[in-house]
Amino acid sequence: MKISLKPKHLKRYRQIASLLLRFGFSEAVRGSGLEELLGEELGRITQRAHPKPAELVSELEALGPTFVKLGQVLSTRGDLLPHEYIAALSTLQDKVEAVPFEAIEQVVLEEFGRGIAGVFLTFEPTPLAAASLGQVYKATLHDGRTVAVKIQRPGIRTALADDLDVLDEVAGVLEGVSDAARRYRVKSIVEDLRRTLMRELDYRTEAANLALLRENLAEFPEIMVPAPISDFTTSRVLSMEFVDGVKVTEIDDERRKAIDGAKLADALQKAYMKQVCIDGFFHADPHPGNVFLTRDGRVALIDLGMIGRVSPDMRQLILRLLIALGEGRAEAAADVAVRIGKPGASFDETGFRARMRNLVNAHQGEHVESIQLGRVIMELARSAGDSGMQPPGELTMLGKALLSLDQLGRALAPDFDPYRTIREQSIPLVLGMLRKQASPAAALGRLLEVGEFANELPGRVNKIMDRLAENRLEFKVNTVDETELVQGFQKVANRIAQGVVIAALIVGAALLMHVESEFTIFGYPGVAIILFVLALAGSAQLLWDIMRHDRRK
Repeated sequence: MKISLKPKHLKRYRQIASLLLRFGFSEAVRGSGLEELLGEELGRITQRAHPKPAELVSELEALGPTFVKLGQVLSTRGDLLPHEYIAALSTLQDKVEAVPFEAIEQVVLEEFGRGIAGVFLTFEPTPLAAASLGQVYKATLHDGRTVAVKIQRPGIRTALADDLDVLDEVAGVLEGVSDAARRYRVKSIVEDLRRTLMRELDYRTEAANLALLRENLAEFPEIMVPAPISDFTTSRVLSMEFVDGVKVTEIDDERRKAIDGAKLADALQKAYMKQVCIDGFFHADPHPGNVFLTRDGRVALIDLGMIGRVSPDMRQLILRLLIALGEGRAEAAADVAVRIGKPGASFDETGFRARMRNLVNAHQGEHVESIQLGRVIMELARSAGDSGMQPPGELTMLGKALLSLDQLGRALAPDFDPYRTIREQSIPLVLGMLRKQASPAAALGRLLEVGEFANELPGRVNKIMDRLAENRLEFKVNTVDETELVQGFQKVANRIAQGVVIAALIVGAALLMHVESEFTIFGYPGVAIILFVLALAGSAQLLWDIMRHDRRK
C-alpha cells in the first residue's frame, strides 16, 4: 500500500518523509513510497537520524502551525517519548511573522460587518504577540475598558485542513505497512491533532473555557483569569479583559522580592489540583508564555485553547495517585496506576511495579529544588507504555501541565516544594470531592438510578421465582478446571494411603523383630527384614515422585 502523491502537497510529503526518517521509521517510509521524493537527500537524512530534542523542536517550528500543534499533542504522550523530548516539546511556541494590519482589519470587517474603527474606540496596529493561528492586539472599547483582542490569521483554516488531510493519509498508509506505526497508533495521534485544532479554531469555545475557569477559580484571590467579552467575540475574533503584567519566567530579582512568591506558587499548585480533582476541567497548556504576573501581584492564566477534561471516576484515581506520590508510597502508587491504565495483552505488571518502586523511591529524599512532580508523572506514563499498558490521555496531559508548573513554581519561589502542597491539600480535596458527590445534581442522578432499580425489580424477581418454580434456575460460576481439581484430590488421597501402608509395614516389622523364627536374614527374623525393605522402597518411591513431579508442576 503506497501513498497517492498529490502534486500540490509534494512539499509536505517530502517534509513528512524527512521527519519520519529522522525518527528511524525508514522501513515505513520505503514501504509507503515516500522515499522516492527524497532522492539524494535520503542518505544524508538517514545519517542524521534520531534528532536531539532541541533539533526536533526547531524542525517542527520551521514546518509551520500544523506541526507545532503536532508537537504539542506529542508532548502529552509520555508513554511514547522519553522525558527529555517531552520537556523540549512542552516549550514549543509559534515563531512567525505578523500578518499585515490590512489583512487583520479585513477579518474584523467580515466578522462584525464594520471596520476596526467602528468596533473599537482605539486599536494599536502593532500586535502584542503573533502566533501561527492568530495575533493579539491591545484595544479599547467604547465604554473605556481596555481589552486584548485575538484575531485569527486569514486563510489559516484552509492551510490546516490541507495539512491534516496529508497527515491523515500518511498515518493510514503507515499503519498498513509498519508494525511500529501500529504500535504507536499514529492514526490516533493525527485524530487527536485534528480535534485539538478544530477546538482552537473556534474562539467562541475558548471564550466559554475562560468563563468556566474564571468561575471555578474564584475562590483563589491570587489567581486571575481574564473575563471574555461576549459582545465582541466571534469564531475568529476573541475579546477579553487585558492582562497588564509580565511572563512569570521573566520577572527579575527585584520584582521577586516585592511579592510573596511562595504563596503564589502554592496557590497555583492548589488551583491546579482543584481543577483536576474537583472540577474535572483544567488549563492544559500553562507554559511560560501563558502565565503572567500582573501589576497587582497576582498570577494570570491566559490562552485556554488547549484544555483537559477528567471524568469523575478518573478524578478519584488521579487524586489517590497524587497523594501516594506525595507521601512516597510506591506500592500504593503502583496499585492506582494499574487501575488507571489499560493493560494490553503483553502487559508486564511485575516489571511495571518494579519500575514504579524505583521511580518513587528515587525522588524521595531529594533536595526541594530538584523535585519535579510533572517529571515523575511523565516518567510513570513512559514506564506504563514500555510495560505494555496504555496510560489515559488525562494522565499525560496532567503530567505535561505539572511539568510546566514545576518551572513556574521555581520562578516564583526557588525553594517551592510541590509535594508539601499535595500533602496539605489531601484532606481538603477529598472533602471537596465528597461535597461535590453530595450535590443536588449528583443526588438527583442517584435518585433516578434508585427509581430505575425499583421499577425493574418486580419484573426481575418474577423471572427468578418462575424459573425457581419450574426448576430452571441455574448458576454459572467461573472456577478452576473441575477435572484437574478432582485429579489433585485423588493424588492427595493416594499419597495418604501410601503413607499409611508404609507406616503399617514399619510397625509390623518392628513387632515381628521380637518374634523368634527359623527364617532369618543377617541373624534377624526374615519376615521383619522383608517388611522393612518394602517400607524403605515405598518411602523412596514416594519421595522420588514428590521431588520429580509435584515440585516441577
